[in-house]
Amino acid sequence: MTMQWLLYGANGYTGELLAREAVARGLQPILAGRNAGKLAALAGELGLPHRVFALDDAGELRRGLEGVELVLHCAGPFSATSAPMLEACLAAKAHYLDITGEIAVFEHAKAQGHRARDAGIVVCPGVGFDVIPTDCVAARLKASLPDATHLALGFDSRSGLSPGTARTSVEGLAQGGRMRIDGVIRAVPLAAQVRRIDFGDGEKLAMSIPWGDVSTAWTSTRIPNIAVFVPASPRLIANARRANNFRWLLRMGWAQSLMKWRVGKSVHGPDAEKRERLHAFVWGEARNAAGTTQIARIRVANGYALTISGSLAVIGFLASNRVPGGYYTPSQLCGADLVQRLPGSGPLRIDQVAPPSPRQADRVD
Repeated sequence: MTMQWLLYGANGYTGELLAREAVARGLQPILAGRNAGKLAALAGELGLPHRVFALDDAGELRRGLEGVELVLHCAGPFSATSAPMLEACLAAKAHYLDITGEIAVFEHAKAQGHRARDAGIVVCPGVGFDVIPTDCVAARLKASLPDATHLALGFDSRSGLSPGTARTSVEGLAQGGRMRIDGVIRAVPLAAQVRRIDFGDGEKLAMSIPWGDVSTAWTSTRIPNIAVFVPASPRLIANARRANNFRWLLRMGWAQSLMKWRVGKSVHGPDAEKRERLHAFVWGEARNAAGTTQIARIRVANGYALTISGSLAVIGFLASNRVPGGYYTPSQLCGADLVQRLPGSGPLRIDQVAPPSPRQADRVD
């Protein structure tokens, strides 16, 4: 791989894991971020070049991308960091990748698609666990049931949160739920839908969450109704619904700062043993107007391992293929079989099932 690429946020939890794996594969990314001390130490240990720059100075940011052909952006929350980095990539004519799962970030990136075409660069956010596996499941279900009108996606992952993911989750509490309804992203309450789902490891109670596929799965499939689910205990569902009454408080700046400070102190990300031991289960369900329903399941590596292998796979794809500029989802860029090519992934199976009973059908409470 001869493409000159930059890993921004290399001193963060996921960024450091990515940097170490890149070197293990013989790659030589430029490490970048704001923390000069941590970056210098990591770059020195790994024998990599590094650059120190922040994202709030456009001139400094442009200089930081000089000579760079691709950026893998790993510094969240992406609601604050994605737009300036994407602008710099458009100016530098460097491909833009990130590992976000934030709906608004996907929507903003997609809105820059025409500019990406003009610049001749690929813009593909969500090249990690957010959202490679669910995006590939969505694309496969669309191919299997082309007239699907409803798509439900979900995952069962127990590998824990990194500090950056935890801070992003704090923002999500204040924003409430999101679903795509009749082709439009709509605000809904937290835990608006509750149902029982077998993600691949036994049936569990699950609730809807505002996940990136509400944006990306629509781009990949054009299925007009999309919801995303994760397993949740009755207590968690009750707490999420209770939080709907306090979103006005959670949106306040001081409350956001306090909660992010607390998770920054208490959340450190899973260790290597836990990452190696745990897998994730990904599920999808497509249904057409006649009630024909198809269910897809695949077991994959834990979220952090998949983020590392997935993002490096996308970088390898762009280094080896000439791709027209524009906005892409992972399945559009690399194919719906991308997730199955990643280490730790099993086969993706699709089964047709009988229409759900009224008790099992989706409901909005």
